[in-house]
Amino acid sequence: MSMVADSMVIARRNLIRMTRIPEMVLFGVIQPVMFVILFTYVFGGSLKVGNTTDPDVYKNFLMAGIFAQTVTFATAGSAAGIADDMQKGLVDRFRSLPMARGAVLTGRTVADLVQTSITLLVLAVVALIVGWRTGTGESTNLAQILGGFGLLLLLGYSFTWIGALIGLSVRTPEAATSGGIIWLFPVTFVSNAFVDSSQMTPWLQHVADWNPFSATVQACRELFGNPGVSTSDAWPMEHPVWASVIWSVLIIVVFRTLAVRKYRSADG
Repeated sequence: MSMVADSMVIARRNLIRMTRIPEMVLFGVIQPVMFVILFTYVFGGSLKVGNTTDPDVYKNFLMAGIFAQTVTFATAGSAAGIADDMQKGLVDRFRSLPMARGAVLTGRTVADLVQTSITLLVLAVVALIVGWRTGTGESTNLAQILGGFGLLLLLGYSFTWIGALIGLSVRTPEAATSGGIIWLFPVTFVSNAFVDSSQMTPWLQHVADWNPFSATVQACRELFGNPGVSTSDAWPMEHPVWASVIWSVLIIVVFRTLAVRKYRSADG
């Protein structure tokens, strides 16, 4: 209970800071909105989903990938924020207080999760405006839709722990920003987020099908009832919901352990 209470104090501190620097939230929203508009109107009609290049089909196929990309790109903000706190000596002040060591990192990741939730909500509204709809491929219900967004937030939360480890491992916020985002490009683009993985070469399709990011995208398409459900026989594509949960929990366990250990070793 002490760990939870300490984490909530740190989370509250970061949320208050967020309200005092609203451009943090604003810029976090603008980027994914631009992705939605660009991919919808630039690539719509030129990429094949199944046996069609219908722009409306691609639009509904695309949104799960954009949602997943948005929550994972929050990793860079987590890394930069922790690196900034480290550089300013704020973390040293926290260390002088009688609190659980992991609370500083947990509080930060919880605050980032709240910010990601706000961004995801705004993005969903924009997606509806440009024509995204659920239940276009098969029937769905509210519980399934909420479950899809829950999987997205779980994936985003798991990736913020990777960002926490990066933020603790570099010396400056600038390095953390670069280190927090550069590896995300192959993760998000070598996946089924923007193109049907069945159109890739066999070895690349295998990589995409076992990508943790792809599992969440595929699970969301199923839960949202959107087109593009994979015909791959890879286990994560046949059981995407379970694969998404397992991958996300595994990432949290591994990278939270590494991040807290790094935090303690930096304690000197």
